[in-house]
Amino acid sequence: MAKESSQAARAADAADAAHVAHVAHAAGVHRVVVIVDANSNPFELGCATEVFGLRRPEIGRDLYDFKLCSPDPSTLMRDGFFTLTGVADLEAADAADTLIVPNRPDIEVPRRPAVLDAVRRAHARGARLVGFCSGAFTLAEAGVLDGRRATAHWQWADSFRARFPSVRLEADVLFVDDGDILTAAGSAAALDLGLHIVRRDHGAEVANSVSRRLVFAAHRDGGQRQFVERPMPDLPDESLTPVLAWAQERLDSPLTVSGLAARAAVSPATLHRRFQAQLGTTPLAWLTGERLALACRLIERGESRFEVVARRSGLGTAANLRRLMRRETGITPSAYKRRFGPEAK
Repeated sequence: MAKESSQAARAADAADAAHVAHVAHAAGVHRVVVIVDANSNPFELGCATEVFGLRRPEIGRDLYDFKLCSPDPSTLMRDGFFTLTGVADLEAADAADTLIVPNRPDIEVPRRPAVLDAVRRAHARGARLVGFCSGAFTLAEAGVLDGRRATAHWQWADSFRARFPSVRLEADVLFVDDGDILTAAGSAAALDLGLHIVRRDHGAEVANSVSRRLVFAAHRDGGQRQFVERPMPDLPDESLTPVLAWAQERLDSPLTVSGLAARAAVSPATLHRRFQAQLGTTPLAWLTGERLALACRLIERGESRFEVVARRSGLGTAANLRRLMRRETGITPSAYKRRFGPEAK
């Protein structure tokens, strides 16, 4: 009797899941599908599930319709940690709006033709492709990265360049957004790229909400050069956190590198070295990124006067706001407002 009750419960859960998927499709919710293959990394799979697969009652709507699929009914994960069963078959990849390709530590082992064919079909019909960590190798093997920008874990950069010389590898960044193909560096960078995709799809406010639930920074400055094995610089071991928090509360003020250095009680040259060592970026680049993020939030909250947005975010003029938003997001403030402003919700 208990066994029958358990089977009935599983059947009910499956029916509920199918109903949710049907409703999501009918509502036009973006479909994210992850291909899981033999020896796939569990961590990146967890990152994808956390960012794209969870319900978001705090937001009030579902952001994505999420599904796992595999070429086999039973998939042994990395190093035999566990076996994954009960996911969709590989045909589910053909319905994806965003397809996350498999990654695994054995980069020299070729991916299966069925998986590579699924990636090629998705690319041919215009789906967005995402590779986490060694997932860049899967994309490159499928031939969809030729002539394109991508990144991969710094430890495998030389191997990647040797095998795929036609790909423009950027090995010192956390992720690369090349439009319809996006790649992330090491494992944790999967969260950085996932949140970037949420920000691109749903705006900064929603991405910030997801990041708060993850207890993870919505935007990490710097790149992989922070983590490459190399001798550590001879710098005082002092955190930038206090001066960063101080600056974030005063973004509308005329902050300068000299002012930040004075606040940190160091010279501008020392401040530059600390930013490079701890964040992998410059003080000015960090300050500009923070101001642009604030400008996006102001627009999402309903401020339609772009000169006011520019002034309150510390970007100065509406012309400077337009220039930076186009450079960093690829769209103008007006287009951002149409896409993510209150009237778009």
